[in-house]
Amino acid sequence: MIHSFLLIGQSNMAGRGFFDEAHEINGQNIRVLRNGRWQPFYRPVNGDRSFSGVNLAESFAEKYSEKHENVMVGLIPCADGGTCLDQWQEGSLLYDNAVNCARLASRTSTIAGVLWHQGESDCHDGRYPVYYEKLEKIFSALRRDLDLYDVPFLVGGLGDFIEIYANGGLAEGFKVVNPALERYAKEHEMTGFVSAKGLKPNPDNLHFCADALYEFGLRYYEEFEKLEDKNKVFSERSTQDSAIRTTFEAL
Repeated sequence: MIHSFLLIGQSNMAGRGFFDEAHEINGQNIRVLRNGRWQPFYRPVNGDRSFSGVNLAESFAEKYSEKHENVMVGLIPCADGGTCLDQWQEGSLLYDNAVNCARLASRTSTIAGVLWHQGESDCHDGRYPVYYEKLEKIFSALRRDLDLYDVPFLVGGLGDFIEIYANGGLAEGFKVVNPALERYAKEHEMTGFVSAKGLKPNPDNLHFCADALYEFGLRYYEEFEKLEDKNKVFSERSTQDSAIRTTFEAL
């Protein structure tokens, strides 16, 4: 049995952590979708660039495998560095690729969640005022096209180092995009916000370092567990309601 997770967003989801600083990962029960097949875990998981590094999904998957016995964890890497929300809209190349990969993965696994990290590219060029609305459209389409209405979507916050160092003039957009991500999670069912507060960057002050990505993945898992438990309660109530309706209909 494989429980799989779709990885989408830009470079901080793809991962730019340096290999020589990375934590060791027990990848025995982790698989990565490559060329349509589940391959053994190796780095980089999301090789979108020649300089791709370790990413947050590694520690997330390791923790998931520890908590779920007799389950393989599948990662579906579709993140692409430097991309903005306009490039992820329904019908775009990135969107269609993610949907196609997820559908292919669902033939041999059960999609258990979606991990999203994106927003830096929307912090400038006047994109950030409508970030919330664009994100809502993308996630609504994904849930519909992949039938993931009861599956956790996890959105990660931007690194607060972006505001501190005002990297590339992104500070103003950070003040809009980060709250938009948190607000989206609060206002939509089966969606969780994962704070990046206090996590450290690489020297570029734009990408999370390897140690931060390891911690970030654990934070993603903590939020996933909350939504997973909530979904179990919802499913139990739905089953009970269904049984009650069946009983009454039989009378």
